[in-house]
Amino acid sequence: MKVKQTIRGGLDWPLMRDNVTRADLDAVIDYLKQDEPILTHAAQVRAFEREWSDWVGVKYSVFVSSGSSANLLTLAALKALTGGGEIIVPPLTWVSDIAAVLHCGFEPVFVDIDQRTLGMDPKQVIARLTPRTRAVFLTHVLGYNGLTQELLDELARRRVPLIEDVCESHGATFRGRRLGSFGWASNFSFYYAHHLSTIEGGMVCTNDEDLYETVRMMRSHGMVRELNSQERKEEYWESYPDLNPDFIFAYPAWNVRSTEINAIIGRSQLPRLEENIQLRTKNLLLFLNHLDPTVFQTDFAIEGSSNYALTLILKEADADLWRQVSMCLRTNGVEFRRGLSGGGNQLRQPYLRRLLPPDEHKKYPRVEHVHFYGCYIGNYPTLPQEKILRLCELLNGLAKGRGCRAA
Repeated sequence: MKVKQTIRGGLDWPLMRDNVTRADLDAVIDYLKQDEPILTHAAQVRAFEREWSDWVGVKYSVFVSSGSSANLLTLAALKALTGGGEIIVPPLTWVSDIAAVLHCGFEPVFVDIDQRTLGMDPKQVIARLTPRTRAVFLTHVLGYNGLTQELLDELARRRVPLIEDVCESHGATFRGRRLGSFGWASNFSFYYAHHLSTIEGGMVCTNDEDLYETVRMMRSHGMVRELNSQERKEEYWESYPDLNPDFIFAYPAWNVRSTEINAIIGRSQLPRLEENIQLRTKNLLLFLNHLDPTVFQTDFAIEGSSNYALTLILKEADADLWRQVSMCLRTNGVEFRRGLSGGGNQLRQPYLRRLLPPDEHKKYPRVEHVHFYGCYIGNYPTLPQEKILRLCELLNGLAKGRGCRAA
């Protein structure tokens, strides 16, 4: 399946390539050929959840309709289990992380980013912990690991849950363990250009049985019949004898189920995921190793990374040079997104400006820098390496005053 390309030029480099292959589609077709195939949530979803849990290294996974749905259910479950309070969140993330915090009645507390990981600065996170902190919601941005042992130890000491957003970072590791296996909960997205795609889809992962069962119910209207535990079902039946056991709603929740077809695509892709991650990482290293390190940031914390998109950031604020970089990318048909993950500093977005003081966004200078002088460029397993080398040559030439021409 091809993405419609609206940008043309010397390199003809779209932001995304659809990960869904002919083999994935054939797997769906084979399934549909059987007599009376079940299409809604059933055995294929269950199998995908088990396989994904094994791959990440967790006990439980719940397949949902999107990464945003995973964010919402995780925060809703946290609210149901702990009550209200503060959630420490990054200003550089996708809108749904912060939206879930707001929708579930928590108060977001922001900290600035670490320049080398693009995730929250761990020392600032620790400094902002209070008795009202209900969780730290950490985003692993564009495939970089955002964890440190100091942060994990301090959260464990204070018994503050960690929620990992791994939507852009499938397969990235910290100290040999896959991201998504450290937190009380972790959220993944399977959007069509992510490392693994189910077209639309997401996953909530956890080792906590209470959270697992709560999310299972919340995924499907809050219905008790969605519980995995027979014992827990019977407890509800005994507590509410006046209700039909098939229609007991423990929570005022949603329908964010996915389907058998989405699960089949995910199961088809999982065996080649590791190889695709290695190709993405190879592309990132080639890109960073050939950029001029005096002009562009190249010292990212790449150990254990699982790149989602190539990261291009000016080392110093230079509006004129950034205009030249943007023009060079457009001239050569290289699609990009200024501001990195989620469009840059979320504190500049209308939905937060209505809630926060007028100049709140200016208190976070590191994310402000990437908002104006950073972007990401598409990375995918089929990206030709000669394109990466040619783009680096063009970008480095800008700093030497050579201008930019079509490749």
